[in-house]
Amino acid sequence: MSLVGAGARLIDVSSGRTLTGDELVTAITAQATALGELPSGVLFARTAVDLDSVLRYLGAFESGRAIALIDPALDADVLIGLIARFNPAAVLAAPDAEPPAGYTARDGHWVRDAKIGIHPHPDLAVLLPTSGSTGNPKLVKLSRDAVLSNATAIAEVLGIDADEVAPTSLPLHYSYGLSVLNSHLIQGATVVIEPSGVLGRGFWDAVVEHKATSLAGVPYHYEMLRRLKFDPEKYPSLRTLTQAGGKLRTELVTEFNDKIRAAGGQMFVMYGQTEAAPRMTTVPADRLAEKLGSAGPALPGGKFAIRRDDGSETTHPKISGEVVYRGPNVMMGYAESESELAAADQMGGVLATGDLGYLDEEGFLFITGRLKRIGKVFGNRVSLDDLEGAVRSAAVGIDVVAAVPAGDKVVLFAEGADKAICKDAAKALSERLHLHTSGFDVRPIDTVPLLASGKIDYRSLEARV
Repeated sequence: MSLVGAGARLIDVSSGRTLTGDELVTAITAQATALGELPSGVLFARTAVDLDSVLRYLGAFESGRAIALIDPALDADVLIGLIARFNPAAVLAAPDAEPPAGYTARDGHWVRDAKIGIHPHPDLAVLLPTSGSTGNPKLVKLSRDAVLSNATAIAEVLGIDADEVAPTSLPLHYSYGLSVLNSHLIQGATVVIEPSGVLGRGFWDAVVEHKATSLAGVPYHYEMLRRLKFDPEKYPSLRTLTQAGGKLRTELVTEFNDKIRAAGGQMFVMYGQTEAAPRMTTVPADRLAEKLGSAGPALPGGKFAIRRDDGSETTHPKISGEVVYRGPNVMMGYAESESELAAADQMGGVLATGDLGYLDEEGFLFITGRLKRIGKVFGNRVSLDDLEGAVRSAAVGIDVVAAVPAGDKVVLFAEGADKAICKDAAKALSERLHLHTSGFDVRPIDTVPLLASGKIDYRSLEARV
């Protein structure tokens, strides 16, 4: 099965090129041929939101060449560390710098001098790092079947057909952005490649010019769109909003659902992880208002269970525990070095998500927090996600907030707040949790740092504590 369905189109705003039909096939084939001439082993591709990056990805996928999609903004030392661990055949669209030992700069790439490397497992298609621009990321190993099955399931539940036009509102090295690309191309739909993102003027010009029909965003995007007083009535072609990448507060779900429905459209809230290629649920648009706070039922072909503290699993409603997902889109496993790229599937289609939640009577999933997003305030365990939600709902004027552990207290960074508002937020948390206010260090910050995916960069905030 091909990832590129009949009639699929790529519209590149920067160059003005449109590729479809035989011309698109020829461009993908040319990339596949060029990649096939490189040494054996996994390919690293620094993947920007541009036509070349899309064609490289499609050329690798269609020809069965395992490819890791890397953030172009990845710290140089992290990239060099990844190269040392995985010995890639080449680093495509390499930095404008001296290549590391064992590599030669060629046509904008770093190509490995040694012709022979470890052959990745034949099922392995795509690798995505587990973290952002810092740290020591593992690579999530996604099989060809996992990518194709998830793209097909998403297209089914969102009703994507050949008439859809999706702009690139998210980075393509981010699993959600890649999923938007995959789920549209597989249905023969159109993808508009525009690099400036949801907050860029050029993006919205492209939405109008090319009559985009959908918009994908993470919670931060919707927070910003609210500030900018986004009105879908100004974009008549736009009929679908989708949201994933974290839990969007319910009042914003309601607000944007009401807005798009008033314009004759629909909104879908989803839940996923990179390890699931990446999406696992979608709330049906016609049930979003009555299922506020839910991530929705499992996608076609998937199912959920809740793992209790004793290790047993249940699907009975209202029982909380770790969310376990089963489906054909589950990763093959993680890789921390080159040798693990050759390993067969280690997961068996089962993913322990690390998220806490429960199912309701209809099998709709509700996420309540993360196993590891826990801090302590004077010895009392608290959910950092819950603290963020409590600050936003305290009506003190804080919409964007990020909580990180700091010994026996918690530090919360409040975007755009002044010291008085921060003091009010700390007092609200103290009263809610019945703990002394000194346990909640609420600090003003001009802008909460974000990863390229639009998610909060908690690692960089922890470094400030």
